Amino acid sequence: MAMEKVPMTVEGFKQLEAELHRLKAEERPRIIQQISDARQHGDLAENLNEAKVAEIEDKIGRAEVIDTSKLTGSTVKFGATVTLEDEDSGDKVRYKIVGEDEASVRDGKISISSPIARALIGKSKGDSAEVTTPRGSRSYIILKIEFK
Repeated sequence: MAMEKVPMTVEGFKQLEAELHRLKAEERPRIIQQISDARQHGDLAENLNEAKVAEIEDKIGRAEVIDTSKLTGSTVKFGATVTLEDEDSGDKVRYKIVGEDEASVRDGKISISSPIARALIGKSKGDSAEVTTPRGSRSYIILKIEFK
């Protein structure tokens, strides 16, 4: 079975590497120091850290790092920063389409697999996108597509 690639931006890849380094350099030694106590509690802390290390190593191994600053085009795709206008309210929002692990709506980053991103992929400036959200259906007009 082929390993499925995990798309991510350069920034997201660096964050994963930093988290892996932190887990290995800081958490692992701290947990090893407390291992006698941890053994009395079923090695829970050690096992959780090692599971997280393995998960991040797997993602880094499967990473398909995409430098979004080198992307161009007039249609929405991975790495695009898209400015949208809600057709009903007139509210404007701006999202960057990123990998699963990088998504943070608070920071304006949405996952490539999110309903909004899926509705936007392949569309151009001026197009309308219908998005089904937990709060119902929303329509957005694409005002701007950028690659940074």
